[in-house]
Amino acid sequence: MPLAVRYSELLATAGVERGLIGPRETGRLWERHLLNCAVLAEAIPAAAPDAAGSPGHPPEVVDVGSGAGLPGIPLALARPDLRVTLLEPMDRRCRFLGEVVAQLGLDEQVTVVRGRAPDFADLPPRRVFDVSVARAVAPLAQLGAVLLPMTRPGGVMLALRGSRILEELQAARSDLDSQGWREVDVVTCGAGLVEEPTRLLRAVRSRSSARGDGGRGRRGADDRQARRATQQRRAREGTPDRPARGRSRST
Repeated sequence: MPLAVRYSELLATAGVERGLIGPRETGRLWERHLLNCAVLAEAIPAAAPDAAGSPGHPPEVVDVGSGAGLPGIPLALARPDLRVTLLEPMDRRCRFLGEVVAQLGLDEQVTVVRGRAPDFADLPPRRVFDVSVARAVAPLAQLGAVLLPMTRPGGVMLALRGSRILEELQAARSDLDSQGWREVDVVTCGAGLVEEPTRLLRAVRSRSSARGDGGRGRRGADDRQARRATQQRRAREGTPDRPARGRSRST
């Protein structure tokens, strides 16, 4: 708790001064941010099983688009057994995160990495994590494609969402399935502990192939975008049998 209090002080001072937290958020840091993220810890298993199914290494978690350290820092404080990587593309935010980690004495548990999720997933050593978490980073279908290469086969994606999570899931379910996510469901954390439980989407990366997605995933999303672009180009250019939009066939 003393470390959580210190973190809240850093958010309310340096976090606001550097533009990581809005000034209006300082009065609700605990209920809207710290506790809302900390209860996510109950969705993460105590230990990741090894290949034989026996308890293995401490769970490795990546917080994608960490920003001010949410939810990664509260998770690390609530679960000292976790090994947390804070992935953030903006340098000024990474500097703040580094200072927070140092002041809270979390150097051995938390690592700050500057980078974009798609690049980080493709660069050597191509690390994969037991759990990938994200808070308000991107639409679910896009987020699933981004997090898939960063999550080990059998690993879990946890996406914190708002009150419209069921509608979002309905729109994204087919994309998530084609990417290789299984057991996709909406769960809540913190019931009885916080005034409003945290809503999140939980999904497990398929074990069925080396990529876990049958070769689809982000590549599949890219292919769909390419097909749409080709269709739009053909519609503009026209074909021998069908003129382009806005043009009439010569007589």
